[in-house]
Amino acid sequence: MSKNITFTAMALVCLCAWLCAQEPQQTSGRLESGQTWADKEFTASFDGTAQRYIEILPEGFDPAKRADLIVILHGHGSDRTQVFQQRGECAAPRMIAQKYGAVLISPDYRAKTSWMGPAAEADMLQLLALVKEQYNIGRTVFVGGSMGGSSVLTFTALHPELVDGGVAYNPTANHLEYENFQDAIAESFGGTKQQIPLEYKNRSAEYFPERFTMPIAVTAGGQDDAVPPQSVMRLLGIVEKLQPNTWMRFDPEGVHATGLEDSLDALEFVFSRMP
Repeated sequence: MSKNITFTAMALVCLCAWLCAQEPQQTSGRLESGQTWADKEFTASFDGTAQRYIEILPEGFDPAKRADLIVILHGHGSDRTQVFQQRGECAAPRMIAQKYGAVLISPDYRAKTSWMGPAAEADMLQLLALVKEQYNIGRTVFVGGSMGGSSVLTFTALHPELVDGGVAYNPTANHLEYENFQDAIAESFGGTKQQIPLEYKNRSAEYFPERFTMPIAVTAGGQDDAVPPQSVMRLLGIVEKLQPNTWMRFDPEGVHATGLEDSLDALEFVFSRMP
């Protein structure tokens, strides 16, 4: 009798697990702020693969009215869903998007180990065009932390005409000198820095300070071993000599993180300085 009960219980557990596995994942919803979100897909022109992004619209959004666009780029090891996290670097863009009535998108941009290589860059260009076809987009702000912040700088250096403001939390600006996550970066870029040094240089914002004509805000920590601050501090030091709309918050004791207050301050600076 006990064996039958045990077998029945195990069968019920397996059945429940199977039924849960068959339930569709949630693909849209509403945040506590009143913003609505949807998980969307497009076919990448780069290679025909299915690529995904999260879209968050402000409460009461009218697609006919002009709205700014915020693009948030996730960090290494994560994906588009990082936008829902409560950490400062993720919560601040959601809050600013609601405050300014902006559309917010969080692309996979080739997901966990992107580092804004050629495929991610192509996806980003395609997605920007797609969103601008769908909505009446005004200014475009890029924001991200760590790999995401580094990718903000890379994309801005490559396509400054598409970026009206940039916020990079704890980024690197120099892929030729950066030493962490090299296997992932080599896979994304198509080779090692020894094999294709020009690719690494072209994706290093530090070599193109003259392209940063838009408002730009950066945070960095002196004790950050994951993404050391030296290269981005050099970049901002040059950019601020070329244009006045630069902001940097450097914490000598800071590690690889930016809190909510600093994350919000950086975004507010950029929005206050964009024409």
